[in-house]
Amino acid sequence: MILSRRIASVSRLLKPLDQSQIRHASQATGAQLNKPVDFKKTAVLHQSQASVRTAFGLPQDAPVDMLNLHGAINSSLHHALKTDESVILFGEDVAFGGVFRCSKGLADEFGTSRVFNTPLTEQGIAGFAIGCAAEGMKPVAEIQFADYVYPAFDQLVNEAAKFRFREGGTGGNCGNLVVRMPCGSVGHGGLYHSQSPESLFTHIPGLRVIMPRSPSQAKGLLIASILQSKDPVIFMEPKILYRTVEEFTPRDSYTLPLDKADVVKKGKDLTVISYGQPMYLCSAAIDALEKEIKGLSIELIDLRAIYPWDRATIMESVNKTGRAVVVHESMYNAGVGAEVAASIQESAFLRLEAPVARVTGWSTHCGLIFEKFNVPDVTRIYDTMKRTLEY
Repeated sequence: MILSRRIASVSRLLKPLDQSQIRHASQATGAQLNKPVDFKKTAVLHQSQASVRTAFGLPQDAPVDMLNLHGAINSSLHHALKTDESVILFGEDVAFGGVFRCSKGLADEFGTSRVFNTPLTEQGIAGFAIGCAAEGMKPVAEIQFADYVYPAFDQLVNEAAKFRFREGGTGGNCGNLVVRMPCGSVGHGGLYHSQSPESLFTHIPGLRVIMPRSPSQAKGLLIASILQSKDPVIFMEPKILYRTVEEFTPRDSYTLPLDKADVVKKGKDLTVISYGQPMYLCSAAIDALEKEIKGLSIELIDLRAIYPWDRATIMESVNKTGRAVVVHESMYNAGVGAEVAASIQESAFLRLEAPVARVTGWSTHCGLIFEKFNVPDVTRIYDTMKRTLEY
């Protein structure tokens, strides 16, 4: 019965998304701000080959490809499996390509001894992955939806995160473990396919929590997580972006730091801090506000590493601008924004010209027909930025 419900839910989410399903809350006819994001024009993505080569310090003849997010994930997994024979990939339906097709073709190329399906047991997937990592392998475990990670929470918190601390000087660790999971709202996921549980993991020392905003970011961060990290990594993928975002991405392998924020846009009057899908909403809101207020310059920062997060970059920015707004899709209460806001208050209080503001999901479960009203939209971000500037 549980399996049949899961299959039905997955089938519903796999239906192609049209523009009406990715519009933001309170959109109405003639809306000025809450329009669908034009991913082919947003400054968050590399729209030209020259842009991505410059951003990654590549020669002007370096090969680049136009990839969407699920293609970048697939490319990263392919590279890791090809580079290191100790890398294995598993999860529910992974050998078939996964419900979002992120592992498509990998079982055919690398064999079912390295890319394979598991039973429907998240606790078992995590426990098996921890054991593999402890024995020197590099397991990449997929939790089909972040909403289903809770049965595995005990394994990840009480085993994976504590392994190195518990072993002391013996050197024992399961740092080569990566747990991937699609997360966030798609507009029609309801209670069990819309959650963003990243803040739960940020309370746990010993884990790294990463969420990429784009294909080029995902590729570099995932390869680094699998092949370089000495800590277990919770790698969260905003599923609404799997096929909606495309950008030029370096073809060859590369890595990005797992402990550094990325200053996407520089500014002097206000710092906006976000990660994942809301980055595009923040960019749209910033563009609208800067067009309205001549001379206004807003800095946009992508945390990327949600835990441990890059305090130095955030504090440097806020000490410069004197104002900060934190935006994320997960709930308001005890969310990532609360930690960032408290840290800013502690380290940049004397430079603040306004209270640190938060724009987040509401502290409620995600009702199906109300899902679009539950997450931040361009208008809420715009209004909050304007209030912060006028304070």
